Amino acid sequence: MVAPVAAVDSLAIHYGRREAVAGISFELAAREIVWLLGPNGAGKSTTLAAIAGAVRPTRGRIAVAGEDMAGAPRTARSRVGFADQPPALYEFFTVAEHVGFVAEARGAASDEVGAVLGELGLDKIAERPCRELSFGMRQRVGLAAALVGPVELVLLDETLNGLDPHAARAARAALRARADRGAAVVMSTHLLGVAERMCDRILVMDKGKLVADKRGDELAALLAGGPSAIEELYVGLIADEGVA
Repeated sequence: MVAPVAAVDSLAIHYGRREAVAGISFELAAREIVWLLGPNGAGKSTTLAAIAGAVRPTRGRIAVAGEDMAGAPRTARSRVGFADQPPALYEFFTVAEHVGFVAEARGAASDEVGAVLGELGLDKIAERPCRELSFGMRQRVGLAAALVGPVELVLLDETLNGLDPHAARAARAALRARADRGAAVVMSTHLLGVAERMCDRILVMDKGKLVADKRGDELAALLAGGPSAIEELYVGLIADEGVA
């Protein structure tokens, strides 16, 4: 049996009295692209941050590539590429310096920085300081930093938001390439059309809980329902509570 790239077991996260994540469990396999859907406040970003080692769970266990995030955090984190929201960039670094710093920390080969910048169309702005970038460009730099080096798990929090069509196409190709090389890719999104085009699995969260996990034949049957199938799944599971 092939070991999962990541395993989340009974993950719960509390902020004071509020339960942001309510005891969820799932595993992530190599070569799969997983889209994490759910309304604002569902716990998606908190879940991704916890898997990346940026948020400490209240209870539960997270393992990445067999390494326990609590017991061996440095080793586990080195296997993860995480693009948070908004992108956390070193503002006074150039684009190349920012991605290069992350690459060096991960022990990446020297030629990988130029390769990932070219892959995402960032090579022409490589010498621009991060503080001068537009929102869409910042998203792309955050994605480049998440992808550079020998990562086995890529976690993206709304990272395709704000990208123009050319940049979005390049980003999708880069994500598929990483999955084809053996990484697991997880991205939270509200872009249901993108999810329909390239997902291998769909997880849906609401109020801190996992309410759906579609993959394999079940996902294929869902997508056979046409371009609005994921939207119909979503609205059937998630109540429209309006503005609180």
